[in-house]
Amino acid sequence: MATKTIPFSRLETDLAKTLSECAESGQTLVVQLPDQRLFAIQSLDTNDDDSLMDELLAFNPKFQSLVAKSKASPRKPFSSGNRGLTSG
Repeated sequence: MATKTIPFSRLETDLAKTLSECAESGQTLVVQLPDQRLFAIQSLDTNDDDSLMDELLAFNPKFQSLVAKSKASPRKPFSSGNRGLTSG
């Protein structure tokens, strides 16, 4: 896969355009910060990596805490009424 290095100023100038180009081309972008540090942006194909989000959440302590809190709280049944729904 191709890699392209760009200055941070290009990312700042037009973030949406730069990210779209990365996603469409499949290129990995290496962004050079003013202090010479580097970071990479890589497009992910959701079809190839369906489990990425699940894996990230499975090991995220804040998410795990939220799940534990939810499991410990009493369950409220869903309303069977049509409140808030409109027809038409």
